[in-house]
Amino acid sequence: MKQCSLGRTGLQISELVFGGGFVGGILLHASDETRHDAIQLAIQSGVNWIDTAASYGNGQSEEVVGGLLSELPEKERPQVSTKFRVDPKGDDYTGQIRRSLDQSLRRLQMTSVPLVQLHNQLGNGHQQLPLNEVMRSDGVLDALDRIRAEGLTDFVGFTALGDADACRAVIQSDRVDTAQVYYNLINPSAGFDIEGHWHSDNYTGLLKACQQFNVGVLGIRVYAAGILASRVQHGREIPVTRNSDYDSELKRADMAREVLAEMDGSDAQKALRFVLDQDAIHGAVIGLAELSHLQEAVQATQMGSLSRSVTEMLKDLWSRDYR
Repeated sequence: MKQCSLGRTGLQISELVFGGGFVGGILLHASDETRHDAIQLAIQSGVNWIDTAASYGNGQSEEVVGGLLSELPEKERPQVSTKFRVDPKGDDYTGQIRRSLDQSLRRLQMTSVPLVQLHNQLGNGHQQLPLNEVMRSDGVLDALDRIRAEGLTDFVGFTALGDADACRAVIQSDRVDTAQVYYNLINPSAGFDIEGHWHSDNYTGLLKACQQFNVGVLGIRVYAAGILASRVQHGREIPVTRNSDYDSELKRADMAREVLAEMDGSDAQKALRFVLDQDAIHGAVIGLAELSHLQEAVQATQMGSLSRSVTEMLKDLWSRDYR
């Protein structure tokens, strides 16, 4: 499987990243045997990175990852990144992050992780973290500098969701090594300049900023919580952007599917291939519910890129905002 350098970290990351979250849910909802088989298949296929978070199953995902990886020789273990959230009302960000990461490391059965990332959405909305709390003196970035100095992690990053201007400002601060960027067939704005009306969060210029500052990029929600992979609801289609209710997103997904109709592969493979074609994304985080989903994803890495004509039709669809 293709690998590339994760921005300025120098870490080599596989183009597929095993997602340990709730939407795919294989580490949370499957049997112990299936979890074991999924990790083994991922490693055998060349996946060398697992992305998890303290909030995934209230720590269950980290516990499962820690247990599964402890069974492997150290040299065969994939890299692991995890995430934390902070409470802006709690102050003492260093203490908050340290406590969260200490618990994560205990569950992961590790003494440090190569990458830890802020999981809060940015902005001034409900349950969002204001940009000033990230950037100010003794804010989150200062706290992360201390956490790194303590040897708990080598690199730091954030989830680039919420207010787009705030996300770009964090990238342009030149103080983060990685960003998790929302990018898929329904909302490709992070890598496609959107002009005029756009139905959802508009992340235009975000991937360009990551390239400018050599920030490593993990592409997230590549299947738009499963809507791009299947028209069958699984109950975990959790929106993370504005105006992303299931019915409206499904209509947009169907319009994209129509453009891709003549292309070989399943809907999920086409959606993943679209993300893999984006050079600014170093690893696509894939959510899995079944072993067959991982097999499909691995096959997608061997598919050809989207044709120029298909890409132009998609650009036309986006420029019209699906109207």
